[in-house]
Amino acid sequence: MLVGFVLIGGVVSTLLLFGIMAVSKGMGLTEAQAYLAKLAGNPSASPDSWYELMVLQAVNHLGTFFLPALAYWYLIERRTWSQFNVQPISAVVGLSLVALIVIAFMPFDGLIIEWNQNLHLPETLAPIEQWVRDKEKGLEGITKYLTTFNSIGQLLMALLVIAVIPAIGEETLFRGVLQRNFIYWTKNHHVGIWLAAALFSAIHVQFLGFFPRMLLGALFGYLYVWSGNLWVSILAHFVNNGFTVLMVYMHQQKMVSVDIESTESVPLAGVLVSGAITLGLLYYFRKNNQEQTTRIAEN
Repeated sequence: MLVGFVLIGGVVSTLLLFGIMAVSKGMGLTEAQAYLAKLAGNPSASPDSWYELMVLQAVNHLGTFFLPALAYWYLIERRTWSQFNVQPISAVVGLSLVALIVIAFMPFDGLIIEWNQNLHLPETLAPIEQWVRDKEKGLEGITKYLTTFNSIGQLLMALLVIAVIPAIGEETLFRGVLQRNFIYWTKNHHVGIWLAAALFSAIHVQFLGFFPRMLLGALFGYLYVWSGNLWVSILAHFVNNGFTVLMVYMHQQKMVSVDIESTESVPLAGVLVSGAITLGLLYYFRKNNQEQTTRIAEN
């Protein structure tokens, strides 16, 4: 049923995108479809293409993730937003640590990104691997174009479309709906977290980043389970995407020397420190929130 909602949402959002382009450009739907295809292939073809692509991405994301998840939650499961949260946000211990956990995790995840990109399929599957690499290389151009910011206005737009909307939409679907159901069906929160994390990574259709994104999804999942509040995983997701966007902007403006998009190897010492800090902060967060849950239950 949920898959049906997602598919319907994807179709409706695509039609809406055609409609937006048709109205804004004074085109027919067929012309709008051709224009969008051209825009995706050559994003710099139009002077307004950066903003157009951002708007289209926002509409597509809302229609594919957030709205279908809410429709399923409200109409099929007959629940409300408050039922995503076992604990109120005010009861979460160490909420301010969430940003530190996500940022501390980044160097360790960088090592996993490098390892994943260097994975190779068996010789018999070489054509498939080449297709995957060609496809992802083609996406690099659009990604680079959308993360090149010429003004504060573009930075704010990017934070909204790349950080705020995906954080709310993807966490609602993958952690709020799917992870909760997987945990209920399997009776095991670890299995539920990792199943949702695997789907979260697979849906992005970027196989050379599958494992690091799955780890990130699992991190969000554990933060949700331990805190009992969906806004915690939403915050973690926002920090991950928003911090990256902000660092890209600051590097482009020569405000910092660190290039967060660099594919250079992360020093092993940095990886070890990153992993140790992340584990320490996660242990503290889990321990204190479990104690908080016990105190609330006893009262």
